[in-house]
Amino acid sequence: MTEFKPIGLIHTPNTDKSLTPIQSARSDLPGTVEVFSQYTEGLQGLEEFSHIFVFYEFHKSEKDIALLVNPYLDEKKHGLFATRFPCRPNPLGFSVVRLVTRKENILFISGADMLDGSPLLDIKPYIPEFDVFDATRTGWFKNRSVK
Repeated sequence: MTEFKPIGLIHTPNTDKSLTPIQSARSDLPGTVEVFSQYTEGLQGLEEFSHIFVFYEFHKSEKDIALLVNPYLDEKKHGLFATRFPCRPNPLGFSVVRLVTRKENILFISGADMLDGSPLLDIKPYIPEFDVFDATRTGWFKNRSVK
C-alpha cells in the first residue's frame, strides 16, 4: 500500500474547526497553497485554470471514528460514507477552490474551507466537461436548505 507524503502546506485564516466554512463553494475566504520547492516544476500551466481540486489531510480531525454520524445540516444519523463528515478512517479532504494567481510555488486561492496548516497531498485541475454531473439523487440532503 502506498504511504502518502505531503507535497506542501495550506495556509488559511481558519484556525477554529467550529468557525470554518463547511464547503469551499460557500466560502470566499482567501488562502495560499504552498507547494514544496521540489514540486514547483509540476505547477507549470496550472495558472491557466480558474479552479483546482486541492487534496489534503484532515490533520486535526478526531482519531476516533464512528460509522454512524450526524452530519452538519441534519439531526439524523447517517452512514459515515454517505456524508462529508471529517472524522474518517483515512482523514482525506478535498475542495474545489478558485485559483486567483500563482507566484512560483505559491498558489493564491479563494474559497478556503480547510484548516490552517493542512498538509497538501495533491492538486488537480478542475475541468467542467469532466467534473460536473447532473445529480439525480442527493439522499438525505435533498430536503435541506443551504444559505
